[in-house]
Amino acid sequence: MKILVPVKRVVDFNVKIRVKADGSGVDLANVKMSMNPFDEIAIEEAVRLKEAGKASEIVVVSIGPAQAQEVVRTGLAMGADRGLLVRTDAAVEPLAVAKLLKAVAAQESPDLIILGKQAIDDDMNATGQMLAALLRWPQGTFASQVVVRDGSVEVTREVDGGLQTVSLKLPAVVTTDLRLNEPRYASLPNIMKAKKKPLAETTPEALGVDVAPRLEVLTTAEPVTRKAGAKVASVEELVSRLKNDVGVL
Repeated sequence: MKILVPVKRVVDFNVKIRVKADGSGVDLANVKMSMNPFDEIAIEEAVRLKEAGKASEIVVVSIGPAQAQEVVRTGLAMGADRGLLVRTDAAVEPLAVAKLLKAVAAQESPDLIILGKQAIDDDMNATGQMLAALLRWPQGTFASQVVVRDGSVEVTREVDGGLQTVSLKLPAVVTTDLRLNEPRYASLPNIMKAKKKPLAETTPEALGVDVAPRLEVLTTAEPVTRKAGAKVASVEELVSRLKNDVGVL
């Protein structure tokens, strides 16, 4: 079984985001970038399936500028076999990403596509669902457990009411949630080995996909700063403040 794992290069989750002075977007100058945490979970799950003898090959793919090779190499160091970079300097929206991944899937013919449920930079939570729709494959989103069987995959999903288990015929698309696993750290020997693993490169034009944006960002702003709380000496003072200062009573 071949597994395809898409990964995204995002601002590191430890970095405090800064908005540009003109409100046109997020300031990325001299900012540490890393792999989207949900995609790390996806790679870890693919590697565990391979270690369990359920998968024979793992292909990691990223879409972005030349620097996105870093996250592909990270995936290779974690245990993926091959890498692919769809190189573009344009800001690629979820629908365009899904179309590019569909084209990659047509070339690679994977049995299973595992990707993070969302990216922490835009929180769209849309690419996996769009990809499944374009491929006309069954999908299991927000996975907290994945069990591969003969010709199918059983996915336990986290839903509002608790857990839901679905059985999907392969090929299928699965998106990962936080509780699926804990990603491993890439060891130094594996990082060195990853430098020798094959990493191919292509472009949206070569895949026949138009990545022109369909959305326009009007403005970007930081969250409103919350005012400091205050202590009150009595219930009467609390009621008075809620009524006169806050206006909720």
